[in-house]
Amino acid sequence: MKHTLQIIIITMALALQALAMAAQTVTLDSCRNMALRNNKQMQITREQQQGASYQRKAAKAAYLPSLDFSGMYIYNQKNISLLESDQMLPTMSFDPQTGGYNYNLVTDASGAPLIVNGQPVPSTVAVIPKSAMTFDIHNVFAGAVTLTQPIYMGGKIRAMNEMTHYAEVLAQSSHNTAAAEVICNVDAAYWQVVSLKAKYELARSYVNLLDTLSRNVDAMLQQGVATRADQLSVAVKLNEANVDLTKVQNGLTLARMALAQVCGLPLDTIFTLADEDQRVEIEQLPASTYDMDEVFNRRGELQSLEAAVKIYDAKAKVERAAMLPSVAVMGTYSFTNPNLFNGFQKDFDGMFSVGAVLKIPLWHWGGNYNKYRSAKSESVVRRLQLEEAREKVELQVSQASFKAQESIKTYTMTRSNLAKAEENLRQAQLGFNEGVMTADDVMTAQTAWLKANSEDIDAQIEVRLCDVYLSRALGTLVPTQPTE
Repeated sequence: MKHTLQIIIITMALALQALAMAAQTVTLDSCRNMALRNNKQMQITREQQQGASYQRKAAKAAYLPSLDFSGMYIYNQKNISLLESDQMLPTMSFDPQTGGYNYNLVTDASGAPLIVNGQPVPSTVAVIPKSAMTFDIHNVFAGAVTLTQPIYMGGKIRAMNEMTHYAEVLAQSSHNTAAAEVICNVDAAYWQVVSLKAKYELARSYVNLLDTLSRNVDAMLQQGVATRADQLSVAVKLNEANVDLTKVQNGLTLARMALAQVCGLPLDTIFTLADEDQRVEIEQLPASTYDMDEVFNRRGELQSLEAAVKIYDAKAKVERAAMLPSVAVMGTYSFTNPNLFNGFQKDFDGMFSVGAVLKIPLWHWGGNYNKYRSAKSESVVRRLQLEEAREKVELQVSQASFKAQESIKTYTMTRSNLAKAEENLRQAQLGFNEGVMTADDVMTAQTAWLKANSEDIDAQIEVRLCDVYLSRALGTLVPTQPTE
C-alpha cells in the first residue's frame, strides 16, 4: 500500500511539472538568451576571448625584467687529476753576493754543477704529490639565478603587444558575429513555430468548416435536395483536410523540437511561445539608403577583418625587428658544489655577474628580409579581403532592405486578399443556405479562404524574418547579454 502511494505521489508530481511547463510562456528574447547561453559555438568564442586576454597580458610582461633559475646535477665516473704522478720541483736559495736567487744544485770536485742526461741535478726538491692535485667531481651540483631586462629589441615587444591587442579585438568581434548568427537561427526557428501554429489553427478551422458543410449536405441528402456525389465530394475534401491537419501538427512538433535544440533545451521540453496567437502589425517601410560607414563600423565580420589587417601589420614589424640590433642587460648569481673558488671543497659557493648583451644581425642570405616581405604580402591580402567584404556588405544591405520593403507590401496585399476571401466565403455560405449555390461552390470559396489565410500567415512571418535579416545586415542585431 505504501509503495502504491509513493507511485501515485510521484506520478502526480510529474504531471504537475508537465502542466507547469506547458503553461510557461517563452518570449523571443528568452529564446535568444537561452541560445546564447547554451550554444557551443558561443562557449567557444567566450573561451577564445579569455585566451586572447591572457595572450595580451603575457605580451605586456615582456616589457618587465624576467627572473629565472636553472639547476644542474652531474654524476662523473672519474675524478680530475691535474698531475700524472708525484712531481719534484727544484728549489732556489738567496745569494747575498748577487742579490738574487740561484738553484740548489749538486756540484763536482771542481765546484761545477753535476750534469746527468744533459740536465743539472738539483740538490734539494719540493715534492707535489699527485693526490694533492686530484679533485673529487663524482657529484657536481650547479645553479644560477638570472635577471634579464630587455632594453631594445628592434620594436619586437611593441609589435607583439599590438598583435595581442588586435587579437583580443578579433576575438570580441568574432564573438559578436557568432552571437548575431545564433540570434538569426533562433528567430528563424521561433517564427517557424509561430507560422506552423497559426497554420495548425487554420487547418483546424478549415476542418471545422468542411465538417459543418458535410453535416449540412447529409441533411440535404436526406431531404432530397442534394446528391450522393455532393456528399462524397465533401467527404473527400474533409479527409484531405484531416490529413493536412495531421501533417501540420507533425510539422509543428518537429519545429518545436528544432527550437528547443537551438535554445539548448531537451527536445521534449514543452513551452508556449508568446507570439503564437498574435498578428503582426503593418510596419513603416524601411529606409532605402543607409550610412554605409556606420554599417561598416557595426558589422562584426568587418571588424574582424580590420583587426586581422592590424595583426599582420604588427607581424611585419616583428619580422622587421629580426633585422635590427637588440640590447639587453642581465645579472646572474651562479653557484657550484664542489666549490670552484676554494680548491674544489665539498660545499656551495658562488658569485655575482653583471653584463650586457648586444646582438646585431649581419648576414642571413636574405632569410629575415624575405620573411618581412612575406608578412607584408599577407597584410596586403587582408586589406583586399576587407575591401571585398565591404562591397559584399553593401550589396547585402541593399538586398535586405529591398526584401524588407517587399515583405511589407506583400503583407498589405495578403491582408486585402484575405478580407475579400472571407467575404467571398460568407456569400457562398449564404447562397448555399438559400439553395442558389452548390456544395462545390462553397468548397471552392473555402479553398480560396484557406489559401488567403495561409498566404497571410506566410507574409506575417516573412515581415518578421526580413526585419531580422535587415538588422543583421545593418549590424544592429545586438544580442542581449545572457545570464552566466
